[in-house]
Amino acid sequence: MKLLYFDCFSGAAGDMILGALLDLGLPFGELRAALGNLLPSGSEIAADRVVKTGVSATKFRVLEPAHAHHHDHAHHDHHEHQHDHPHRTMGEIHALIEKSGLSLAAKRQASTLFDRLAEAEAAVHQIPVERVHLHEVGALDSIVDIVGTVFGLEWFHADRIVSSPLNVGGGTVRCAHGVFPVPAPATLRLLQGVPVYSNGLEVELVTPTGALLIAGYAASFGPMPAMTVDRAGYGAGDRDLPGQPNVLRAVMGNAAPESGTERLVVLECEIDDMNPQLFGVLMDRLHEAGALDVFFTPVQMKKNRPGTLVTILARPEQRDALSTIIFRETTTIGLRWHDAERERLEREMVTVSTPHGPARVKVARRAGEVMNASPEFDDCARLASAAGLSVKDAQALVMKAYLDGRDSGFGIRDSGTKD
Repeated sequence: MKLLYFDCFSGAAGDMILGALLDLGLPFGELRAALGNLLPSGSEIAADRVVKTGVSATKFRVLEPAHAHHHDHAHHDHHEHQHDHPHRTMGEIHALIEKSGLSLAAKRQASTLFDRLAEAEAAVHQIPVERVHLHEVGALDSIVDIVGTVFGLEWFHADRIVSSPLNVGGGTVRCAHGVFPVPAPATLRLLQGVPVYSNGLEVELVTPTGALLIAGYAASFGPMPAMTVDRAGYGAGDRDLPGQPNVLRAVMGNAAPESGTERLVVLECEIDDMNPQLFGVLMDRLHEAGALDVFFTPVQMKKNRPGTLVTILARPEQRDALSTIIFRETTTIGLRWHDAERERLEREMVTVSTPHGPARVKVARRAGEVMNASPEFDDCARLASAAGLSVKDAQALVMKAYLDGRDSGFGIRDSGTKD
């Protein structure tokens, strides 16, 4: 499983995230093409190598002809820089996104992110969403940061994105409405449900754009998960911080074989008034959407009607999408859900040789010790058919080959598939 981890030890801003993705390998030319007609005539994007407190990083910039010289000393994604830019309405921003070279799904995602931003601003200032003029975050460079990050994350196509808790900084910040404590109210609203802390620096480390992107994409927050590191990228902010590099680190790699405890969600509903042919479609749709397991149990319901208990096992972030499928594809008008923990053994496929051909065996381990070995049924059925054996004899044959190979240390090879 391809994993992307954001390490926000010096906070997060839009240009830092995009700089880290470029440093990680996002092709600059493809990013430029995806931004399409978003950049007005005379504006350009740039990515330079800089050193921040001893760490080499990529500094992403939007260069605008009228005030490109400001970019060396003022952080374009921080509040105090807002006077350089016209304010844009949500309608103008959505129109700009439509002009970009993003895929349809990415355009929808970018628009959703801006809607979330507008809702946060509207709630904080108690004005209707349609009257929100996005000051700092409606500036061209912030729009580029958001649209560019949406493109970059789609380009990397990580299976899961995880973030560290966010270092928000401290002190106060001046923005369009006055002097606010850090994090600014809209930023704090965007960080609901996200673990944050401050290491005492009197500076704004998380901007609204940074909060929006990390909160919008991270499936979970915590220390770096168990993973095999492929590469790391560093995105630089503008400021130089005392005693620490002002960079955001992005780490790409593969998740370690899944074992130990993980948190899941269980969704349930009973149905007694549906055409039974629809249950097959329901199961297919739920599996396609990423459900880990779906099963049906016969139950006796009120008025003594026979019914079906539908149970779905899923990752927490899938709950909303799977709930939509259940309501759309079934006749239920209610759905229960609760959190559950599960322990999962490490699984590995090994291929063994038998007199009638190769077959795979699923081996499950706990802390390195083999707890179970199970021949793949489809392979056994294929062997049985080819050799004129019963399937149970083929299973026994494959299991013998596995045990002989394990005892001798030969004859087993990793087929390279992790299940």
